[in-house]
Amino acid sequence: MEKENAFLGTDPVGRLLFRLSVPTILAQVINMLYNVVDRIYIGHMGADGDLALTGVGVCMPIIMFVSAFAALICSGGAPRASIFMGKGDYRSAQRTMGGCFSAQLIVSAALTAALLIWNRPLLLAFGAEESTIGYATQYMGVYALGTVFVELTLGMNQYITAQGFARIGMYTVLIGALLNIILDPVFIFLFHMGVRGAALATVLSQAVSAGWVTWFLTRGGSILKLDGDSVKLRLKLVLPCVALGVAPFVMQASESVISVCFNTSLRAYGGTVAVGSMTILYSVMQFAMMPLQGLAQGAQPISSYNFGAGNAKRVREVFKRLLVTSLAYSTILWALIMAFPKVFVMMFNSKPELVDFASGALRVYCAVMFIFGAQIACQMTFVSLGKAASSAVVAIVRKFVLLLPLIYIMPRIMEDKAMAVYTAEPVADLLAVTFTVTLFSIEFRKSLRSIE
Repeated sequence: MEKENAFLGTDPVGRLLFRLSVPTILAQVINMLYNVVDRIYIGHMGADGDLALTGVGVCMPIIMFVSAFAALICSGGAPRASIFMGKGDYRSAQRTMGGCFSAQLIVSAALTAALLIWNRPLLLAFGAEESTIGYATQYMGVYALGTVFVELTLGMNQYITAQGFARIGMYTVLIGALLNIILDPVFIFLFHMGVRGAALATVLSQAVSAGWVTWFLTRGGSILKLDGDSVKLRLKLVLPCVALGVAPFVMQASESVISVCFNTSLRAYGGTVAVGSMTILYSVMQFAMMPLQGLAQGAQPISSYNFGAGNAKRVREVFKRLLVTSLAYSTILWALIMAFPKVFVMMFNSKPELVDFASGALRVYCAVMFIFGAQIACQMTFVSLGKAASSAVVAIVRKFVLLLPLIYIMPRIMEDKAMAVYTAEPVADLLAVTFTVTLFSIEFRKSLRSIE
């Protein structure tokens, strides 16, 4: 068993990073299609397409919150499993994976019940209005039924990548995304189901992906197997995974809180157009972040395995290559957004008033995106090395210490109140990247010295 993923500690780092990152980047881009394709179709439903798009946009914070629980349990569990494998302790690695699987089933049941019981109140709290609440409740009423599929697909697929099977992990989301693209127009337009059809297409697609993941980890070619012994809920193995998963959880779950703050502020200063624009801006930001997350996930098993094996030189080399590649990507995408904002906006809606407003807002919102590659590289490397406290601190500082207050501070400083709300994002990012890089430069050296 030990020899099956020994390539993580022996193959050239550049070639290995490319081999693992390309499938994970593609997987992240494809995974983004689950929600983005829904929004594209919904935005072009007809005369009410813009209202439907805004209604579904209000659902996005809740969907992100649901997805964040997969990160809480498995984004910390997968690196810990890789570290165990690097140490040659495959029994603990397998039990870590199985315990997280069981924990996800428990969490999924609780989340499903909560979403079905408090559907409408939650959506109203997250910024839905009378003109959009109908679309929002229709979408979430169906989407809630697929919570368990979302959790298993997003969570357990990380264990496939953590073992070095990046291509198999890509197939997980490719299967679901292609099915979603096919089913969306069928349910929305052919069966006249509207936003319910979009949600149903997503649920069925996630169910197929979850089935694929479970099959591979039980009967497929996985090194670590889900079996009767491994799925026992051993808290001494699962709780450290949860602690390490706090940072990815905060990154995703905080989007819910932040979105509420953005939507309520924008509704006050710019009305429905400003809130609808935020849905588009958030979609573009997803487009920007998903490949960066995929790149970092491709680097994770290499960093974690070699950290567990005590190979500081390879850990250092992996980070350097991850940082350079992340910065190159974020800079190129920033330049494209600055040059052609309308191209990105018109992917989601072609209504002239919304396109004009959202194009200007997009340039403001993404003003310092070119430096964000450093944030992702440092933050995800913290997770790869098992640095739970540091990874949590940088996530909390960016979202709650900086961005949340700035959403309310910036309109008091700037004359254009709506654009001031959007400006909170680049100001927070600039300060957050400075803090993260400083902390990382200190903690990374300490981590490497501990294994040298």
